Amino acid sequence: MPTLILGGARSGKSALAERLAQASGGEVVYIATAQALDTEMAARIAHHRERRPPHWHCVESPLALAGTLRAHARDGRCLLVDCLTLWLSNLLAQPDDGTFERERDALLATLPQLPGDILLVSNEVGLGIVPLGEITRRFVDEAGRLHQALGAQCDRVFFVAAGLPLALKGILP
Repeated sequence: MPTLILGGARSGKSALAERLAQASGGEVVYIATAQALDTEMAARIAHHRERRPPHWHCVESPLALAGTLRAHARDGRCLLVDCLTLWLSNLLAQPDDGTFERERDALLATLPQLPGDILLVSNEVGLGIVPLGEITRRFVDEAGRLHQALGAQCDRVFFVAAGLPLALKGILP
């Protein structure tokens, strides 16, 4: 069952996803999309690692997310992807050779076919002002489109603010 968890920066969305993964009762595979390209991101990654139980498996997948999901999805297993907006940033930073469109389309085609529980964490970035730069406007536009497509496919969609989850679709466990 796919679940989309949206929220702003430091809203508690990752913590909610981790609680849901733990409560799933299955083996958990944490799929990390971040890349430690600077010291600040390395510190964020370290913080997330410290919070996770040591028995969770971790797979790094900054670009080929659909393939990673297909490789690891199983009945009785929970995949936790954190986070889609970092994955989106990674894709948009690639040369404009169609990689973004192929990977986005592959994710949307793959998700409904996957067994097990899938938790997708993403930043809701469309609630603020319209960015000034072309790449940041594209990022906000593509994130919004991706969230709408995933929201239609997912069985559950939660929005988190101030650590408090709100069910937009489905029921909070």
